[in-house]
Amino acid sequence: MDIVLLFFGALFILVGIVGSFLPILPGPPLSWVGLLLLFLTKAVTDNWWFLGILGAIALLVFALDYIIPAMGTKKFGGTKAGMIGTTIGLIVGILAPIPLGIIIGPFVGAFLGELSNKADSTTALKAAFGSFLGFLTGAFMKFVVAMIFLGVFIKTVWEYKEGLFPFFYS
Repeated sequence: MDIVLLFFGALFILVGIVGSFLPILPGPPLSWVGLLLLFLTKAVTDNWWFLGILGAIALLVFALDYIIPAMGTKKFGGTKAGMIGTTIGLIVGILAPIPLGIIIGPFVGAFLGELSNKADSTTALKAAFGSFLGFLTGAFMKFVVAMIFLGVFIKTVWEYKEGLFPFFYS
């Protein structure tokens, strides 16, 4: 059973890292679930305080991910149309077979979203930059937290390797 929990824990950690860039997946909370699954194994000693603190960090980053892009958009004069455009542009950028689509897509999406909101091109460009900057800040923050969770996962697996992989150490 420990191997199954370890496998799904690793899977959640990896999906959480991918979720740092995809707005559909909540990256850090998924990575935290991966850690939880690891700590539910019989081999790893329970540390509920540690998991609780990491869970609070995951939820804080999850909440900030909604606040930071809105602040960036608002600071640069953007509207909700720009934020929606950023999300659509991100999805198109991921699916488009062009290099750097994940970076170009949100910016172009925010620009087109602002233009659709009847903004002139200068205002739309400024708002698109703010929306894009907010997206990058949120994605970077989620990515850093997900990578820290990956490090905790790897360190814990290494620390308890004899209990997690008894067939190698018997």
